[in-house]
Amino acid sequence: MENQSLTSLMFVVGIAFFIPIILQRFKLTFVPVVIAEIIAGLIIGESGFNIISEDPLLELLSLLGFIFLMFISGLEIDFSAFQKNNKKAKDSPSPVMIALGIFALIMTISFGLSYILVGLDLIKEPFLMTLIISTVSLGIVVPVIKEKNLTEGLLGQIILLITVIADFSTMIFLTVYAMFRDEEGQRVFLLFVLFLAVFLAYRVIHRYFQFEWFDNLLKGTVQLGTRGVFALILFFVALSETIGAENILGAFLAGTIISFLSPKKEFIHQLDSFGFGFLIPIFFVMVGVQLNIWELFVDSKILLLMPLLLVFMYIAKIIPTLILKKWYSWKETLSIGILVTSKLSLVIAASSIALELGVINDVLNGAIILVSILTCLISPITFSKMFPVTKSKTKKLKISIVGATQATMLVARDKMEEKSIVRLYSTKIQKEESEHSFPIIYVDELSIEYLEKKDAFRADKIVFATDEDSTNISLGQHALKQSIDTVVIKVENQALHQRLTEEGFAVYSTLYSTRTFLKALIDNPGLLQLITKHNNTIKEIVVNHANYDQTPLTELPFLGESLILQIYRYGQVIIPHGDTTLHEGDKLLASGREEDLREIELALS
Repeated sequence: MENQSLTSLMFVVGIAFFIPIILQRFKLTFVPVVIAEIIAGLIIGESGFNIISEDPLLELLSLLGFIFLMFISGLEIDFSAFQKNNKKAKDSPSPVMIALGIFALIMTISFGLSYILVGLDLIKEPFLMTLIISTVSLGIVVPVIKEKNLTEGLLGQIILLITVIADFSTMIFLTVYAMFRDEEGQRVFLLFVLFLAVFLAYRVIHRYFQFEWFDNLLKGTVQLGTRGVFALILFFVALSETIGAENILGAFLAGTIISFLSPKKEFIHQLDSFGFGFLIPIFFVMVGVQLNIWELFVDSKILLLMPLLLVFMYIAKIIPTLILKKWYSWKETLSIGILVTSKLSLVIAASSIALELGVINDVLNGAIILVSILTCLISPITFSKMFPVTKSKTKKLKISIVGATQATMLVARDKMEEKSIVRLYSTKIQKEESEHSFPIIYVDELSIEYLEKKDAFRADKIVFATDEDSTNISLGQHALKQSIDTVVIKVENQALHQRLTEEGFAVYSTLYSTRTFLKALIDNPGLLQLITKHNNTIKEIVVNHANYDQTPLTELPFLGESLILQIYRYGQVIIPHGDTTLHEGDKLLASGREEDLREIELALS
């Protein structure tokens, strides 16, 4: 029995390993990996060759994968989107209000369409179908809007907020629905206990993470952060089951706690690597294994339900998003409605819960999952083809410099000559000390509150060069939470440099910089001259385009005669070779002609 379990596990993990390779090799990158995993499961499961059957070990790992997927769904929610206060035109929409209005309409229309299905005797439970129709897949929508460079714009915020609100709300509604169906309705008030536990856990962890000695336990073989995450997940899963709620809600809320804590990108990468590298693929392959699609073609009601359900899913999203027609074109409005119809994880969750409660049977469960898979194939591709293509323009770099000194004013002037948008911030006290003609934005004090009022944190790169190390560090930590590409801080205390660099800062000090520059002149004068005198031929480029994730350098069609000198990935320096693959978030140090570098930057941004 044990040998059979391990053999089945080896087979499933092997398939999960080869799927991304096959998609890349045959240029099928438009197919989401999770969809390909489900299709592979169909081939080896009940619908295909029936190689893999029910197995206790696989069922356990699949359940853990499902729980971890719900955790990642909670982790992906960017709650800072509710706090963003972008400047907008007088007649532009308020992102939060518009997103709430659209979601309310989605729920209303979904409820009406569900009753139509009840009237046609295709389903029995309208409330469950309302949740299924109204869900949105955050994991599908976010990569697509990133690909279109929409995340920073007002329209991208609206799409993101619709998705976040739908994701969070439907998870809560699904839990309440399951509790009432399971005759646990009288215990719904215990959900407040769960949310209180979430609040307390956040407060304790947020305070606990501030201790310097705790940082030392996050590294090496201890990896306390990863251990803590799994302890947190299992704690909330157990607590959810204890109060009669669904275990996936506990995992989801554990993810939101970590999201609120604004963890470092390296730590999120660690969690993604474990989840999407092992547990989650097993879950999606097993979803396909357990589906029997041939049963769907026997029942005439199911054959009628599937196309109707697919159409209703699009109607429920397209009609509410027509609100956006007041501010955006027909193509933009309709394509957004199509994109937010993408659904997968929460639909599988809702369908699995309903199956467990006996509300639906295996055939209807298969039909719902199959229709959801179709939305994940149709919606992203249609959106990419339909959404208006804007003419490529070289985006001007926005740089904020906090602290007016002779050095920062000279650097600011140099960057302005390179056509960057530079804002230099100083206090009124410093104004009296300086007689420089450079335009300075004055604030009463160099604090987060005053700098936010003057849009200092709305930048691609930001420099903190005040005379106080503590001020630069605290302002820099706030800037990192705003997802600013580069945060440079001036810190004279050399003992802090290594720790701050590991946290993601670019650190310099006046004395250390002069010393390093002089040493470089002695050791490598030619290299230093190349960087300082010909800075248009060397550029740091960030890989933000999801389509080039896991793409070998040799397959990039736009490199021309440019060279990739180094790749910076999660604090490590990689010397590239022909078979080196790019990862989303990589920072490339590239050398070449200015126009070629600009083309590479546009392609990868």
